[in-house]
Amino acid sequence: MASHRRPKQPSRTRVTVLTTAAAAAVALSTNVANAAPSEKPSKDEVKAKVDKLYEEAEKATEKLDGAKEKQEKLQKEISSLQDNVARGQEDLNTLRDGLGSMASAQYRTGGIDPSVALFLSSDPDSYLDKASAMDQLSAQQVESLKKVQEKQRSLAQQRSEASEKLKDLADTRTELAKKKKEVQGKLGEAQKLLNSLTAKEKAALAAKEQERATRATERVNLGSSKGSGRAGSAFAAAQGAIGSPYVYGASGPSSFDCSGLTSWAYAQAGVSIPRTSEAQANAGTRIYSQSALQVGDLVIFYGDFHHVGLYAGNGQVLHAPHTGAVVRYEAIGNMPFQFGVRI
Repeated sequence: MASHRRPKQPSRTRVTVLTTAAAAAVALSTNVANAAPSEKPSKDEVKAKVDKLYEEAEKATEKLDGAKEKQEKLQKEISSLQDNVARGQEDLNTLRDGLGSMASAQYRTGGIDPSVALFLSSDPDSYLDKASAMDQLSAQQVESLKKVQEKQRSLAQQRSEASEKLKDLADTRTELAKKKKEVQGKLGEAQKLLNSLTAKEKAALAAKEQERATRATERVNLGSSKGSGRAGSAFAAAQGAIGSPYVYGASGPSSFDCSGLTSWAYAQAGVSIPRTSEAQANAGTRIYSQSALQVGDLVIFYGDFHHVGLYAGNGQVLHAPHTGAVVRYEAIGNMPFQFGVRI
């Protein structure tokens, strides 16, 4: 028999919840439809961000160069210490062999003296501390034992020094890897931004950079001064590098970073200066007046001294700017000048 029960009506609470959910869905879809699409950065904005990343990469590059220089110095020092330890051990063995020969001679002539047996022990230092036994040794034996003692102390000190430098080298290698990763990360971010541009925008930026590179290879009005002495020779060497690409960590002869160019240029003039811009800032006499600068003086830029170039005369600097650029002339006023350095 069919049921005549009336269908159950939805509760007022259920109707309210469904209505509210439906309204929210409609509002959300309306907001999404009306939301403005995220604006793509303009070519100039991308260029500004890329330039900032290049500057940050250059800061890290100078730290990277410093870590490389320290690593090379430590490796040389450790190698020298290890050679000294090896030669010292040979000398010590020779001294001990001499003492052994004395002991053998004493044994053949009537038995080994107890004092000789004592100073042939593994710890001759303790023997020398026993002043009462000194009169039992011949002058030759005393002198030989003192040499053994001095050599042992020297070797212990050199081994300790080498151990400390090896630890420092391990820390430096860690720092080197960290800075290299940081540089590559900044350059990767910059490339990602550049890849977001259209082909037309990329071409426009490339054309602008090419224009600057072309001007760098043209004759620039540098005034009457040509530079003199070693500074003049260093500047002339740097002029020969105009048009060479900037490559982080490079110090010539075909590519450079900023301090790589300046250190290479002075090396061509027979002058050794530090590898990094920060160290080069302390490599000579500081010149705070731009009007007092002479051709070939180092020019330090930015508050943390992370960029350096060579003064070219007439308010111009010759430098390796950043990734994507080449060695070129540029007005000093384009960067925050700190001071010059006369080597």
